[in-house]
Amino acid sequence: MVEDREVVRTAADAAENVIFSRCDRSAVDDLDITVTFEEGVLEVDVYLDVADDRIDDQQLADDAALAARAAVDELFA
Repeated sequence: MVEDREVVRTAADAAENVIFSRCDRSAVDDLDITVTFEEGVLEVDVYLDVADDRIDDQQLADDAALAARAAVDELFA
């Protein structure tokens, strides 16, 4: 059985990995990754503010949240 703490950590790590694979840490002005897993329900919220105008903050945040969910799906597979 997978512990809730492991689910949260897996999701947060996956989201962070996506973000920092696409932009430098120095370009990130603000980042907030919130993950909860209660009663079998995963919630992932990613807020991102990047100084680089070539990066679509919202799209990258959405991609990070999707990656977090996919990583948790793999954990339970």
